[in-house]
Amino acid sequence: MPARALNGLESLENFVKTVKSGKSDFTQTVTSPARTGEAPRVKNSSGTFEFQRPGKFKFQYKKPFEQLILADGTSLWIYDADLNQASQRKQSSAFANTPAALIASATDLSALRNEFTLENAPEKDGLVWVSAKPKSADSTLQTVRIGFKGEALQQLDITDSFGQRSLINFATMQLNPSLPASSFQFTLPKGAELLKQ
Repeated sequence: MPARALNGLESLENFVKTVKSGKSDFTQTVTSPARTGEAPRVKNSSGTFEFQRPGKFKFQYKKPFEQLILADGTSLWIYDADLNQASQRKQSSAFANTPAALIASATDLSALRNEFTLENAPEKDGLVWVSAKPKSADSTLQTVRIGFKGEALQQLDITDSFGQRSLINFATMQLNPSLPASSFQFTLPKGAELLKQ
């Protein structure tokens, strides 16, 4: 008898318990709500993504603009190559009820349930889904949907409180690769301006 396929919550639980690091290329499509008489605005970008539990991740955007979003366990860094500007924030205050917390910080579902209401969502596009709604009233997120193919994270579908939707597709994600510590260290490029937040 074939093994029963996992539902979304079971896939998420397996992911947070057994996947300690990951690496993937990604594409992101951001759709802003339509203004009166205008079509919705759509922006596409792509790059690479790496994470390591607990609390380290790196989104390296390559197209159409170079940008780095890096969490090193203490600080959240955002670096814009075109402006040659970086900003630094305390990770703990910037991180709690964000999609990054779902991927990179929690080590079990009970930790996630402190921040999010989690529910299985209907299967779609060959993926099993979990819907995560932040419990915090002042969250900038409305909902995050997390799509899995088996144990592999495949998609994040994020809607913020302004109705903007971000769809992140991960190409084949490598699970538990060995990542060097330098992957999650930020060095301010020469001549770059640092904005403290």
